[in-house]
Amino acid sequence: MIINLALILTVLTLFSGVIVAIDRMVWKTTEDDSRDAQPGALRTLVEYSRSFFPVLLFVLVIRSFIFEPFRIPSGSMMPTLLKGDFIFVKKFSYGLRLPVTESKMIETGEPERGDVIVFRLPTDPSVNYIKRVIGLPGDEIVYERQRLTINGKTMDLRQAADASFSAPVFVEDLDGRLHDILVTNPQFSTRDGTYRVPEGHYFVMGDNRDRSRDSRFIGSIHEKYLVGEASRIWMHFVPWNMPDWGRIGRKIQ
Repeated sequence: MIINLALILTVLTLFSGVIVAIDRMVWKTTEDDSRDAQPGALRTLVEYSRSFFPVLLFVLVIRSFIFEPFRIPSGSMMPTLLKGDFIFVKKFSYGLRLPVTESKMIETGEPERGDVIVFRLPTDPSVNYIKRVIGLPGDEIVYERQRLTINGKTMDLRQAADASFSAPVFVEDLDGRLHDILVTNPQFSTRDGTYRVPEGHYFVMGDNRDRSRDSRFIGSIHEKYLVGEASRIWMHFVPWNMPDWGRIGRKIQ
């Protein structure tokens, strides 16, 4: 069962806010009033609402419009992000959206090539994915033998000295933005082909190129499904292992 935390948080905030408003405007429970005149259950409800409403509202605003925590569930973004990384996602990077409905209220920016973004899976919006933006609206993307060609320009790719992974690590240059990718088999790549990015969409790929279910499989992502930009790692923890303190605070490139 999938729990919609945004919906639960919104409902609790609205409910407690309504109780506080009614208390102030109708029941008029001021410091001079005697709460003993109210039924015990009602008095308890009002007290809890007055206590929790500011906290719930604060969390709702932070989570909906500023930062949202996200846990990396798989290795599709290795070596940039590892399974077990906990990251902050900047919700305001690509527009301020209403909680639950995700309707955009204010335009604040658009994804740039190389951004690491979190988005809702178009076929199941309750599921969040994290990938890197490769193609912008109108781009032509050619992926062949581990090499990206964007609008006729082949992106530079060179092998890195990183030996901490079993597969080769390469440094890819996306129009001046350098980042590492993992190549399981340099002689073979998954889903070679040519892709055109429709207007209002973004072509995304995982940095673990041969182990990523991305736009080569699910298609380009419409901007309405964007959640935000991945910002920093705030924890790395895998059950039964000690936390990797060295990853804490890393900026996601």
